Amino acid sequence: MSTGAPTASTGTSSLHELGAALQRWAADGVGVVRVLERHGFGTVESGQLVAATAAGSAAGVVYRGTLDAAAVPLAAAAVDRADTREAHVSEADALGAGLACAGGATLLGHPLPAEQAIALGEALERGTSAALISTTDGVGALVLTGPELEGVHGGLGSPRLDAAAVEAARGLVRRGATVTERVAVEGDELLVDLWVPVPSVLVAGAGAIGDALVAQCELLGWNARTETELSAVRAAVAGFTDADVLVLLDHAPTFDEVLIEGLRRGRGFIGALGSRRTQAARRQRLLAAGLTEDDLAALHGPVGLDLGARTPAETAVSIVAQVVAARSGRAGTALATTESRIGG
Repeated sequence: MSTGAPTASTGTSSLHELGAALQRWAADGVGVVRVLERHGFGTVESGQLVAATAAGSAAGVVYRGTLDAAAVPLAAAAVDRADTREAHVSEADALGAGLACAGGATLLGHPLPAEQAIALGEALERGTSAALISTTDGVGALVLTGPELEGVHGGLGSPRLDAAAVEAARGLVRRGATVTERVAVEGDELLVDLWVPVPSVLVAGAGAIGDALVAQCELLGWNARTETELSAVRAAVAGFTDADVLVLLDHAPTFDEVLIEGLRRGRGFIGALGSRRTQAARRQRLLAAGLTEDDLAALHGPVGLDLGARTPAETAVSIVAQVVAARSGRAGTALATTESRIGG
């Protein structure tokens, strides 16, 4: 653990790294800083968070590091008490960091108890949806985790307020996007930070279907890339979170080891293209390699929903549709035949 003046990690610090830090520091006490109100900057950057220990370790970023001088000491002090601080960024510093213009923010620092720090850290590291909720004066901390925010950790000091906060956050998660919002509930005002990870799709193999899949992902605002070398695919899958997706196009048995490692690790969506015959042969190889029936139940093969797809573009639609359904815990059936909420 570092000592002396705390320094935040750089703007490239990922939520994965922030989540790992929260878990490491939970037992020692963690303070967090969030954006309570912003003025200027030209764009809204939601879900920003800086965490710190009283001893000086810090992680996360607020407005691309331009507010570190205020945010990091506030987070360190917030281990013991809630407080707010005004911070401002000059035009030159803002433009240098890639922001649209100068601006300022009201920062809220407050303690994050160990249970909530661990729960939030695990969710951010795994790449699953999570929400951090407090009153606007930093009293209490409620953490919700899981695709539907079904995990509830901590509280705001009142069962009535907790129930209202959970309902508000679950309403926001249906938008499918990371947000920071102030929400009025039951006569109180809450600050809600919600993180909804964007799927990152790795296409293993080349061809028209892969090209169409990358194009479809771009349309959805998802990250996507293509790799054809076994070593590159293995390295990527080894670092998967629950928000990551593998679509294996290559039928070569040498890629079986990627499926074996991915399924055993149990993170992300693992799918493989191929005919029924190809799937059957692959299944026998994977069983012979030591995978169990439970392991294979997590493999989406042949990948995609049964839409009657014929063209590469239609096949790409069927694949991303299954990813959406899996992330939402839905079966991918017609809305008219279900009682599920429409639009999430």
